Amino acid sequence: MNVLSIQSHVAYGHVGNAAAVFPLQLMGHEVWPIHTVQFSNHTGYGAWTGQVFDAAIIGELLDGIAARGALPSCHAVLSGYMGGAATIREVAAAVARVRAAHPGALYCCDPVMGDVGRGVFVQPGIPELMIEAAVPLADIVTPNQFELEMITGRTVSSTAEAVAAARAVVARGPKVVVVTSLATPDAPADQIRVLAVTADAAWTVSTPLLDFPIPLNGAGDALAALFLGHTLDGKPVPDALSATVSGLFQVFAETHAARTRELQLIAAGATMLTPKRRFAAVAI
Repeated sequence: MNVLSIQSHVAYGHVGNAAAVFPLQLMGHEVWPIHTVQFSNHTGYGAWTGQVFDAAIIGELLDGIAARGALPSCHAVLSGYMGGAATIREVAAAVARVRAAHPGALYCCDPVMGDVGRGVFVQPGIPELMIEAAVPLADIVTPNQFELEMITGRTVSSTAEAVAAARAVVARGPKVVVVTSLATPDAPADQIRVLAVTADAAWTVSTPLLDFPIPLNGAGDALAALFLGHTLDGKPVPDALSATVSGLFQVFAETHAARTRELQLIAAGATMLTPKRRFAAVAI
């Protein structure tokens, strides 16, 4: 299937489209990447080169794709980090345009706004616009725990609170909310969980918590791509969740063994789809 992926991009390493395109391609999906920025490396290094593209490039590139007659064959839109209000509006317009050409197209929104330990790392006003303009349009939303709290204005300190908060997001329009990096006191401290919630069901997948001296960048981008890809392949939510987390853990294991801060997506390769360890989704 064909996926329009609107995200940042780096030449070195794997974040944004550099983390999302390869997993989708491995799964057999055609990806049409639109880069919102092109940097030498992700900003976690503290220094980088490159530039932020004018948000209007999204519409311009979509014009070119439409001129090829391709929009009716676009099955999904995927978005990640959006650094400015204009970008959010352009992405929302792109989703509307794709759905006008292909009403069944999915929209998967990774609402990148902040994280535990780092706080909010986007410009003022971006979270509010993300929550108002992008999240309600999405079929799938993939916030981390910190972002889930931002979207809902709720504190998440238990699994039950996480499910309730995710359901509050579902009530705004999305069909599935996938909460990443879920760590609450009612779960083992040596595990990390991913939670998937729909209007009437919820599942978690738990994996060992690997110790990385510097937190990894791009993991959320890869997770959103994998979950969208498995969903496009027709997997039910619990199966898509299990396959996504198991594949991503394989990448984490390769990265941990390499003692690097860059996701080892290429080294993991097809083992993302046939991981050595499989972690089941458990209904809660």
